[in-house]
Amino acid sequence: MVTEVKDKADLVDVHARPKGEYADSESAESLYLTSESRRQIGLVSAIFLIFNRMVGTGIFSTPSSIVALSGSVGLALFIWVAGMLIAAAGMAVYLEFGTGLPRNGGEKNYLEYVYTKPKFLATGFYTGYVMLLGWAGSNSVAFGEYILHAADVEVNRWNQRGIGLACVTVAFLIHGLALKWGLRLLNVLGVIKLIILLIIIVAGWAALGGALQTDKPDNFSNAFEGTTGSAYGVVTALYNVIWSYIGYSNANYAMSEMKNPVRTIKIAAPIAIICVGIIYMLANIAYFAAVPREEIASSGRILAASFFRNVFGPKADRALSVFVALSAFGNVLSVIFSQGRLVQELGREGILPFSSFFASNKPFDAPFAGLFEHWLVSIIIMLAPPPGDAYNFILNVISYPLSIVNIFVAGALVHLYLHREAYNWHPPFKATLPVTIFFGLSNIYLAIAPYVPPETPDQNIYKSLPYWLHCVVGTGIILAGGVYWLIWAKLLPWWGGYTLKKEVYVGDDGWTRSIFVKEKKEH
Repeated sequence: MVTEVKDKADLVDVHARPKGEYADSESAESLYLTSESRRQIGLVSAIFLIFNRMVGTGIFSTPSSIVALSGSVGLALFIWVAGMLIAAAGMAVYLEFGTGLPRNGGEKNYLEYVYTKPKFLATGFYTGYVMLLGWAGSNSVAFGEYILHAADVEVNRWNQRGIGLACVTVAFLIHGLALKWGLRLLNVLGVIKLIILLIIIVAGWAALGGALQTDKPDNFSNAFEGTTGSAYGVVTALYNVIWSYIGYSNANYAMSEMKNPVRTIKIAAPIAIICVGIIYMLANIAYFAAVPREEIASSGRILAASFFRNVFGPKADRALSVFVALSAFGNVLSVIFSQGRLVQELGREGILPFSSFFASNKPFDAPFAGLFEHWLVSIIIMLAPPPGDAYNFILNVISYPLSIVNIFVAGALVHLYLHREAYNWHPPFKATLPVTIFFGLSNIYLAIAPYVPPETPDQNIYKSLPYWLHCVVGTGIILAGGVYWLIWAKLLPWWGGYTLKKEVYVGDDGWTRSIFVKEKKEH
């Protein structure tokens, strides 16, 4: 059954645009059709889409680097609070856009809605960002590392990546072949992840009472002792904390598949961000209650293992590795679910070569082609680079461009606030202008902070590469989308003597999709 959308929960581009913009090609966007049978994401699944994306392996290791960079327990906790506030602002911005433009695609829709000139340029930039980055790769490799540690097998380049390949492949096949079971597995892993973190929190309370296998640390009596005066340390610590909260927008990519999408996202996003914020703070307090500050600062990725060893005994850290591996797998499932839908939306817009292939839900009523594209990019990123600097560089390149995208998302919402009536912009949820500006400034910070030079060579995240290299390359990936736009939307039409016109039609799967028609110029 195909339903013509008539209310704010289902319409996409019903809001009036300033006169003259996209008059010929965008008018068809006001008719957005979707198959009701595709709306399979309920409230619980939407919450866990966000929760699983935010909580990967970071909370089990990142607190170590925050303490090492900030120098003290007190400052580390303040930095975590700052990160929580920035994430809450980001959630509010994406919630306003999601309730105003409730369809699959996330930032792609928001950027296209505001940045309309030059025509299709925003989509071109975003295409490079989506198609060339393999977000699922990093936690797939982390899954391999923790599984090997649990099995007491020495980790090397190929066994770690081989298990990571199996991890991302299983995630791809589950979401591509059995959508409902993929969502159910996401929910189950989200519950397991929540239980693990609650165990850590409760164990931390017990540690505060003295229930430890070692001497009780004294981290709270003088919480700000050792606070660093290093600007680089504080800047980098805040940067790492903010990235630990990334994922608050994950449900926005699948709103066409939500039951009652506006109501669902308005409930799911705040619940997820509040839960994650509280859990992160309590987990940090638990670590500080059971592990001495110096050991926290030096433990790195095995911080949670040190915690379990001190609380439960020396054999507990292997059991924890299984739990952390499951957390990583839940993150991979959540990431590939959303990224596959972004690729599909680019196909539905007609931007990609072979757009009908990427736009299709055949043969299993899921975006198999979009999921396949992200799987392919992720395994290339996992398997191609050698260990060491090259591999760390690839992982950092993946994350950096998101801050640039978010700057423009925040700028788009500020523009809508300043021209609300011209766009008839009155969504069911409002982030407010101050919150939007705060979010925009925080992402400008995220884009600039990695360029702050380390104060000593040992603080460089690479051994031999420039510390800023991933920032430049990440920016270049977005600009590569601009080059694609220049060729596809400008040079080829000029050379062929035609103009591109977007037309929308209903596919066999009941969804609208766009195609670009070449219209010969009249001489």
